[in-house]
Amino acid sequence: GRVGPISFLSLSPVTGSGKTLAFVIPALEILLKREEKLKKMQVGALIITPTRELALQISEVMGRFLQGFPQFRQILLIGGSNPIEDVEKFKTQGANILIATPGRLEDMFRRKADGLDLATAVKSLDVLVLDEADRLLDMGFEASLNTILGYLPKQRRTGLFSATQTQELEKLVRAGLRNPVRITVKEKGVAASSVQKTPARLSNYYAICRAEEKFNTLVAFLRQHKHEKQLVFFSTCACVEYFGKALEGLIKNVSIHCIHGKMKHKRNKIFADFRALKSGILVCTDVMARGIDIPEVNWVLQYDPPSSASSFVHRCGRTARIGNQGNALVFLLPMEESYVNFLSINQKCPLQTYPPVKDVVDVLPKLKTMALGDRAMFEKGMKAFVSCVQAYAKHECSLIFRIKDLDFAALARGFALLRLPKMPELRGKTFPDFKQEAIDTDTIRFKDKNREKLRQKRLAELKEKEMPLKRNFIKNKAWSKQKNKKDKKKKKAAKRKLDEESDVDEEDLNELLNDTRLLKKLKKGKISEEDFDKHLSSAGSSHPKRAEANSSDGDGE
Repeated sequence: GRVGPISFLSLSPVTGSGKTLAFVIPALEILLKREEKLKKMQVGALIITPTRELALQISEVMGRFLQGFPQFRQILLIGGSNPIEDVEKFKTQGANILIATPGRLEDMFRRKADGLDLATAVKSLDVLVLDEADRLLDMGFEASLNTILGYLPKQRRTGLFSATQTQELEKLVRAGLRNPVRITVKEKGVAASSVQKTPARLSNYYAICRAEEKFNTLVAFLRQHKHEKQLVFFSTCACVEYFGKALEGLIKNVSIHCIHGKMKHKRNKIFADFRALKSGILVCTDVMARGIDIPEVNWVLQYDPPSSASSFVHRCGRTARIGNQGNALVFLLPMEESYVNFLSINQKCPLQTYPPVKDVVDVLPKLKTMALGDRAMFEKGMKAFVSCVQAYAKHECSLIFRIKDLDFAALARGFALLRLPKMPELRGKTFPDFKQEAIDTDTIRFKDKNREKLRQKRLAELKEKEMPLKRNFIKNKAWSKQKNKKDKKKKKAAKRKLDEESDVDEEDLNELLNDTRLLKKLKKGKISEEDFDKHLSSAGSSHPKRAEANSSDGDGE
């Protein structure tokens, strides 16, 4: 029957030790022991996880078990697909087990208008599992989780699963869960006093590199391990975009995939494709750090130390899984070396020095050439640099990773930037150690003809908007020229006024011309004096002003 008091399970093993099975099997057992069998639209188990990759993975594991239990149906509710399709699928097929990410699940609870009453469906819930529970809290899902928990019955079993425990998780345990029971799993043969967070078969290294040499070292390392499967972690999505594109151009005959949180629809396919590869490189952010099980990863490379120490453990844990051998390497700047000691104490994660990488060549000029040849690459580099500086400023371990210690010029050279971006952190500072390329970066064109066409159109529109301002810039002319122009205007206005006030109009002028012609004819003897007088009097009477003058003359006689 239904479970009375709520029990709590906190599982804290090292990474890659089988947490998924630790909740999939008990959840199915609880559903099988129910006295009342679940109906089509009744949800008995709910598994919430922070990323869609992890949800897909859990769904795969659950699917294998459900082959033996056809009476149960599962449904996967994650971002990247049409929510209406999820609604329709639930309405037609029903589901007893829900595997979901918080955002999409919260959305499904609000789909009553579309015909899905999920609030009623979860009233029969027996088991709630929060996988990577601490990550669910620090990814900002707290509000969504609170909304979801409000719909769930209080009488249920709740399991919180994670390889690391945080203060937030401890608070949640104390505040919201009754009868908590903690279960900690250690590796076989490891002393009871040891609480090492990483697997025993993981060789964990660090390498000290100057900012200008970091990317060159990474390229040399990847070229020397072409036939292995490798994960390369960067701190931001923009860094993945930029350096991922750079690696595609610099490392030949290797399958390179990029994945980060801002990718919406492609992520599921990229993840599946990389999992199927025998060798290759996956360039990624911490979206891939948690719980993701990629078969036979040989190396986990951390180009940037993660923002939290617990993420360091999770990143390393993508290799050396379920008793296999694996390697991890983190690149640190000389000023960051104390991070090694910090990880050893704070995370029980000892690191050893990696021998210097051989045959390191300078690939940064090639990176500059790529930026000069395509505006998309130039813009990616600028965004990556800005995001890297901002991520550094937000680092959890601010005593070691201090933005005031960053050599911005050296960092910019390491990013192979053509010029420094405009950003608050660089405002009012000069960088004599950074040599800007002698090129107007506005002239760099997009390789994609459509993007370049659109850019040129926008530039033309901006130019057009600025034109009226340029026409009105009379004030910039010499004062003397402006005075001459004013004088000319005054003269024209005065002439116009004189013309308007003058009594001599066009008709009067014509009259005078006719009179002159008649006088000439009289002098030449072409007309008699009689004819001259007759023409003169007839012309005068026909003209109003002349007729007026003639009559007044008569009156005066």
